[in-house]
Amino acid sequence: MYKRVRLKDTVEVPPEHLADVSRDRVRKLLQDKLEGRMDEDAGSVVSVIEVHEIGDGAVLPNRPGVYYQAEFDAVTFDPDMQEVVDGNVVEVVEFGAFVGIGPVDGLLHVSQISDEYLAYDGENQQLASTESSDTLGVDDPVRVRVVTKSIDERNPRDSKIGLTAKQPGLGKHEWLEADVRRRSEGAPAEGN
Repeated sequence: MYKRVRLKDTVEVPPEHLADVSRDRVRKLLQDKLEGRMDEDAGSVVSVIEVHEIGDGAVLPNRPGVYYQAEFDAVTFDPDMQEVVDGNVVEVVEFGAFVGIGPVDGLLHVSQISDEYLAYDGENQQLASTESSDTLGVDDPVRVRVVTKSIDERNPRDSKIGLTAKQPGLGKHEWLEADVRRRSEGAPAEGN
């Protein structure tokens, strides 16, 4: 999920900083440019941590800065397909819950939460079972599996990560703990 990767990119050094084209300056410019962006191959850039090489500068017509190619290490977040992750519900909507996993949110569709029918309770920002007392609301910790991933580099907010909690060992932490208690007491586990 979190990886340290070696990347290359071009960064513009503005005229006022041309006297200080140091690794630290280039790292700060790369951080401003890349952190929070999505890359289909590397994932979401969390942090630019170390610049290794800075190439020769190039001047482009009608551009005030000088462009340098840099090789650097970055920490990225790139969930793998079928990876199991823990996160917290950040928003509940009629069709499911958005779960914060690292620096991105994934969608846990209502059909992928439980075998029970879950009704949307907008007033309490939760999904509530009509068959039991189970609810899923904002800030609830959950364990989910990544089942789909579509990265949009141009519009990172349009990237989509699909999640499921319908397999054994997945779901709201409270439900998982209740299953463990039931099993230790000899009762069969419920299929959340």
